Amino acid sequence: MKTNRLFPQAEVSVKQEARLKNAHPWVYADEILNVSEQPVNGMPVDVISRKGKYLGTGIWSEHSQIRIRILSRNANDTYDDAFFARRTAWAVEYRRTVMGEDYGACRLIHGEADGLPGVTVDRYGDLLVSEVLSYGMDLRRDVIYRTLKEELEKDGCQVRGIFERNEGELRLKEGLSQYKGWYGEPADSALTEITENGIRYEVDIENGQKTGFFLDQKYNRMAVRRIAAGRNVLDCCTHTGSFALNCAAAGAKSVTAVDVSASALETAKRNAQLNGLSDRISFVQADLFDLLPAYVNEHKHYDFVILDPPAFTKSRKTYRNAREGYRKINALGMRLVSRGGYLVTCSCSHFMPRDAFVGMLKDASQDAGVSLRIVEERHAAPDHPVLVSTDETDYLKFFLLQIV
Repeated sequence: MKTNRLFPQAEVSVKQEARLKNAHPWVYADEILNVSEQPVNGMPVDVISRKGKYLGTGIWSEHSQIRIRILSRNANDTYDDAFFARRTAWAVEYRRTVMGEDYGACRLIHGEADGLPGVTVDRYGDLLVSEVLSYGMDLRRDVIYRTLKEELEKDGCQVRGIFERNEGELRLKEGLSQYKGWYGEPADSALTEITENGIRYEVDIENGQKTGFFLDQKYNRMAVRRIAAGRNVLDCCTHTGSFALNCAAAGAKSVTAVDVSASALETAKRNAQLNGLSDRISFVQADLFDLLPAYVNEHKHYDFVILDPPAFTKSRKTYRNAREGYRKINALGMRLVSRGGYLVTCSCSHFMPRDAFVGMLKDASQDAGVSLRIVEERHAAPDHPVLVSTDETDYLKFFLLQIV
């Protein structure tokens, strides 16, 4: 089917055609054979096959290697404000449905998985935090933010402020500037408090990592909580203390929380105080690659070790080094776990695929001289949905293992 609209048409390679037929939402610059006319940056473009078949419509990004981000495969769609408002409202309705009582602190928009490519919006009560990494969506953020406010007002929530964390380097590749600050009227404070799994947290949406808190591990923290009672726990890369706090609240015998960031540990300590758990958690500032071998040399042992490091790789170029980093810390972590004890290990990089991560765990277990039993394999919470067609959206790996 050929298109009859006035949008420019981009003809793509057979390889890209196959990818689009499998519902992947990106068209790469080097897979575009020609365009009928020069598209306007940030505006819609129809994508066609070499035989002229309509494959979808997306937003043109003239500076990015991801040259077109597909919005729809329906040739009858129009791309006015109503289209983007509708997509935003659908995203909110999905969270109302799947998050239940956790709807008050969750991800409201998760980029491509919500049909709003490059857009992330997290909710912390009446404060919203956004990041926009796509030129075309940056042009449309007014309608997205307006719709979010309208949808939350239906639930009785008056949005106090929207803070933009547009600091990512990907914005430069889109021809966008980097900045952070309030959108429109500023709220009285960038500090807020949320409750998750019965634990209270201080969240700094201006200076905290990412959008201030890692909402994607919400239910994985509950999985850890079920194991922690009565155990000696080592929580590595604790950030603001979420796994450690859940372990302490579950009745862990002891909890040692480690992070390289002094400011993150200060927040973790305040969170412990907030929950009356200060006497159950000790905090250590250290680099993971220094601390783990030192603890192994000291013959320390724990019943439960948690490894939740930041992404070791943000590109395919650094994959090999990242895999070795994961292998090293996991082998050391396994050596610290008493036989019959438990290990949680995570990766938050989509450049470390699930099968490669499992292969790394096999190698690490051989290095440590132990056998592993998978207790649970989990992903991000459902407010971070995964598109089956798009591996990049399935970024979080979470394994709860027993050392046997």
